[in-house]
Amino acid sequence: MPARTTTPERSAAPAAPVVDGHPGRLTELRIRGLGSIDDATLELGAGLTVVTGETGAGKTMVVTGLTLLFGGRADPGRVRASGKAGVEGRLILPPESPAWERAADAGADPDDDGSLILARTVSAEGRSRAFLGGRSVPVGVVAELAEGLLAVHGQTDQQRLSRPAEQRRALDRYAGAAHLAVLDRYREAHQRWRQLAADLERRHRQARELAQAADVLRHGLEEIESVAPEAGEDEALDTQAKRLADADALRAAADEARMALIGDVTGDLGGGEVPQDATAALAIAERALAGSDDPTLVLLAQDLADAVAVVSDVSAQLAGYVADLDADPGRLAEVLDRRATITALVRKFAGPGEGVAGVLAWAEDAVARLAELDVSDEALEALSAARDAARAEVDDLGAQVSAGRRAAAQGFAAEVGAELAGLAMKSAGVSFSIDSHPDEPGAEGIDEVALLLAPHPGAPPRPVHKGASGGELSRVMLAIEVVFAGADPVPVMVFDEVDAGVGGQAAGEIGRRLARLARDHQVVVVTHLAQVAAFADTHLVVDKSPDTAAGVTATDIRAVEDEDRVRELARMLSGLSDSDTGQAHARELLAVAAAGRG
Repeated sequence: MPARTTTPERSAAPAAPVVDGHPGRLTELRIRGLGSIDDATLELGAGLTVVTGETGAGKTMVVTGLTLLFGGRADPGRVRASGKAGVEGRLILPPESPAWERAADAGADPDDDGSLILARTVSAEGRSRAFLGGRSVPVGVVAELAEGLLAVHGQTDQQRLSRPAEQRRALDRYAGAAHLAVLDRYREAHQRWRQLAADLERRHRQARELAQAADVLRHGLEEIESVAPEAGEDEALDTQAKRLADADALRAAADEARMALIGDVTGDLGGGEVPQDATAALAIAERALAGSDDPTLVLLAQDLADAVAVVSDVSAQLAGYVADLDADPGRLAEVLDRRATITALVRKFAGPGEGVAGVLAWAEDAVARLAELDVSDEALEALSAARDAARAEVDDLGAQVSAGRRAAAQGFAAEVGAELAGLAMKSAGVSFSIDSHPDEPGAEGIDEVALLLAPHPGAPPRPVHKGASGGELSRVMLAIEVVFAGADPVPVMVFDEVDAGVGGQAAGEIGRRLARLARDHQVVVVTHLAQVAAFADTHLVVDKSPDTAAGVTATDIRAVEDEDRVRELARMLSGLSDSDTGQAHARELLAVAAAGRG
């Protein structure tokens, strides 16, 4: 089925994504204006997808597009004359994938069919933009997302195996979850030990300066402790000072209100003397209504009875307020003096608008800082003991990590060696060199780890990047990936001509192992070997044709099946797609591959 050249359309109705037993996969990839590709959309199936084509047709642009889509570096030199390149992809992920949570944090939304759409654009000037689930996001967000979704292995990526840190990381991963848990504990202990050692060294080196800074803090704490301010005291003093200064006016207002509520006998209504205060008036009204047989008036009488209770309560509170009101000028002077003292503290130790709360916060922080500035003999001895205890923990955990690596190294090397035997490196020997330096613990342990390769019997084991050719390094890397197959959480793996320099039986074994990887991952491989391409579940061919009108080379990407696929394999084998011998060989390869996959 030929690849489409239009933007992927959204489904008319939402549907749950089907992940085909994989932890996620890329279903579509559209590339526009990148290298020799003007506009093409790839349909990527589950399992193993191979990309083939003549040299220079633009096969690597597929890998370039994938790398760009997932946050890779944008190279404006790849942009066609149109001035803008773009890559768009559709990801299907299971609901429990951590990628959904990260995408949601970035404001991304799933598409109508439940998939996640990624897009990236690059201008000829180098400007780049990334989009995730319909939202513009920083490229770093997509790159972070890609760490758990995509692993790209190419000729340059193989160089990571030359780094001892990567070799150590692979060995730790092989050693298993329990080993990694001990390694995490070691990292924490190592960081704690380094911090304590640095703190102790700093206090010895800066003893004089630290002692002077501590004296300043102690003086400030003593000043605050002598005043002993309490939380909210400044506001309480303001309120109290105002009340004392206005005591006479406040008493008059409270007495007047209280008189109105509980009153005095001042006149008459209806000929007799009756109290004119609010309480009595409400009581008379309540009794008048309560004697009625009308339900409405009886309910109103109850409301008046409640009002009498409220008025009586307010009257009692007013009496208490007047009794507590103090007009003592001496007390007012004390309050004003205390407020001035508190204000001086606030100005000295608190920020604008912080009040007493800022003073108390400064004091709390000063106490914590004093502990860090303490250079007394007792403090230095305690810190030295803590450092030594942390170092002892580092030594213990470092020994455990080293033992775990040594225990795993033999099994890991044996499994990788077994895979290499099937990749036409039957005589190669793989081993690990682990040199421990317990007196110099590092952030990742006490070991220097190196992966060694002896290409043939009698050859001395050498670091893999020195003892292996390009093709051998490719096979070592593939062997490691196969060993980890099923355990790697990354759902999509891309291999860019990792079979370079390989041929014959080894080529078929590479195809077989890539197909094995594809049982648990979506694997995309750019290859020039028919023996590898024969194992594909989906076979894409990159064709180029000169566009004489535009003066450029145009590239088309198409999926091939049945006889078209036979012809492509024949071309890869003999250079002639119509060769009867080549086609017969191609059919034989397909049959062998089908049996191998089974």
